[in-house]
Amino acid sequence: MKKIKQGTVVALVANARGEIFELDGYTAVGMAGVFQTPISPGQTIQVPYGSELMMLPERRPRVYNISRGKIETLYENPYTPGQPVFPVAVFNSPGYVITQTSAYEENEHAGPLPLFSYGAAGWYQNGMVTTAICIDNEKRQDLRLMKLEKIQEGVEKMRIKMPHNRLRAHLENCALVYGCPAGKNFFLGRFEAPLPTSKQCNSSCLGCISLQTDSQIPCSQSRITFTPTADEIAEVALAHIHRVKQAVVSFGQGCEGDPLFAAHTILPAIRKIRAQTIEGTINMNTNASKPEIIEELFISGLDSIRVSINSTRKACYDTYFRPRGYQFSHVTESILLAGKLKKHVAVNYLNCPGFTDSPEETTALMDFLRKHPVNMIQWRNLNFDPLRYFQTMSKAAPHTPPIGMKNLIKKVRKTFPEIKFGYFNPPKEKFQHLKA
Repeated sequence: MKKIKQGTVVALVANARGEIFELDGYTAVGMAGVFQTPISPGQTIQVPYGSELMMLPERRPRVYNISRGKIETLYENPYTPGQPVFPVAVFNSPGYVITQTSAYEENEHAGPLPLFSYGAAGWYQNGMVTTAICIDNEKRQDLRLMKLEKIQEGVEKMRIKMPHNRLRAHLENCALVYGCPAGKNFFLGRFEAPLPTSKQCNSSCLGCISLQTDSQIPCSQSRITFTPTADEIAEVALAHIHRVKQAVVSFGQGCEGDPLFAAHTILPAIRKIRAQTIEGTINMNTNASKPEIIEELFISGLDSIRVSINSTRKACYDTYFRPRGYQFSHVTESILLAGKLKKHVAVNYLNCPGFTDSPEETTALMDFLRKHPVNMIQWRNLNFDPLRYFQTMSKAAPHTPPIGMKNLIKKVRKTFPEIKFGYFNPPKEKFQHLKA
């Protein structure tokens, strides 16, 4: 993605109808926690294909007034008095890490934002730009390569191949109703296939996309309502592995709880898969809260785990994940165990500018990586109201002004050159060196 280097990044706002337009005389402002700065062209890239622009309700944009030389809040369109204006944000395509969020001020009785990430947006020269870094350019979830007619063809073929498989039917709903890229890839016969299995979880994440019981935040999708049998799981997994080169199949999806709670069916499923083939990578996305089960899964044929964390500081981890019946120490024990068994460990690092790149978080992450056998960091934008997240984390632990997401990523890369950076779960043919 080509970077922009010169000129002014003009502020973008929306009217009450959701129409987005630029405001001459005002520079776009980015936010990291509560820290706000005007955006310079060198901080931006063109908005990636597949990204979505959003108008933020119940909020007012923060912009830099060029003539006054200061950041201010806009309550109305300065060129059309009486017309309210709203902030604009970018929900970036997979593989892009946001370095600043959209800058805004909440109205007094504003509700929480839906579960998306909210990258800063602006207009430069002839197009829309955002503050982001490309961390993974693989085409695994490029919408241009997911033609609906091809997905529907794949659905029909799998209906014929496995007509009574409930997991296959569930994935149809994921692909055709929710537009899940992982579900689409299964029916397209490419990259990574999802194996949602678990109805339960022992985390109660603030940003859980399939279950919200005590907040005003709506769920993005419904959680799976049944546990597939070992035969159903193996049938879907083997269908994918047999037709895809360097195939990946993954337990632990957005439409389920944590797969460790379905180990009673996942264990025999893995054994059935491995009884037929050594090909394909069997992965699990998990909170890694049960090391004794993780060990049994590895012994049965699991190749890799991706462990989700928002912070390596216990207080901040607990505040977001709200664990029930486990401790952060269980998570680290699972990671150490994976290293001992020479299994691949990726950290699904949920990041949010202002918090993740604070000096305190940076120091904690560096210390964590020195002590734990992490092979890959998947830099993922946290899908949560950024201002409320920062306020919540501020109550959990202290942190000072951020060093910047770009600087954080550079620092980690320089200190740990053996750790791979990316977004997607890799096949075992591309695993980095497994360190004990």
